[in-house]
Amino acid sequence: MTDQATVPAGPETIEDYDARIRAAADGEGRLPVAVEEMPGWDIYPYEIDSLRLKPLQPLADVEPARRGEDASDCWCAQAVLEDDGQLVWSNDRWRVRIPGSTGLPIALILSPLEHHDVPSLPTELAAEMGQLVVALGEAIERLPSVGRFHVAKWGDGGAHAHLFFMGRPARMLQFRGSPLIDWEENLPRVPLTVLQRNARAVADRLVVHVGGQAGSLGR
Repeated sequence: MTDQATVPAGPETIEDYDARIRAAADGEGRLPVAVEEMPGWDIYPYEIDSLRLKPLQPLADVEPARRGEDASDCWCAQAVLEDDGQLVWSNDRWRVRIPGSTGLPIALILSPLEHHDVPSLPTELAAEMGQLVVALGEAIERLPSVGRFHVAKWGDGGAHAHLFFMGRPARMLQFRGSPLIDWEENLPRVPLTVLQRNARAVADRLVVHVGGQAGSLGR
């Protein structure tokens, strides 16, 4: 028989997690840099001689509200979603657009037109999202300037589902892995005309494989 005293009462609380992390910090609340982890990678973009982590901040009382927590305040609440010049591809349920300027050969955001976050996506949209991830990955990796595609989901700023797609420059092995995000911020911006050519190639592949239509940036 299992000793009930050894059975955890439930998942760890954030207070217990926070206390455990702080126990590993120094007197200033700083954790040691794990140089055997990312800073020790040959692809890490920074020199580590003076690298140190910021002091741990106290727990917030609550998670901050994100843009679009109220669906009526979200961009998707507009009666007509206009093509603002950054639209690459769309269909009746999804759109793909660029997030603005980038230093990568291609950077895209995939979002549903209806107001859902990823955990609340209906089954049909969730299945279609998987197909679009595959189609976008194939299209991005066909670009001659791209070696691999990366996909990421962050949801701290907006409550409307959005996946990020990034094309890692081909044969630039220093840019491999998650440090690509740090490199991207320091790379010179890709000219809009070049982004447009790359976006057009991606849009053409999407139309072939999943239908829909190219946006103004993908034409």
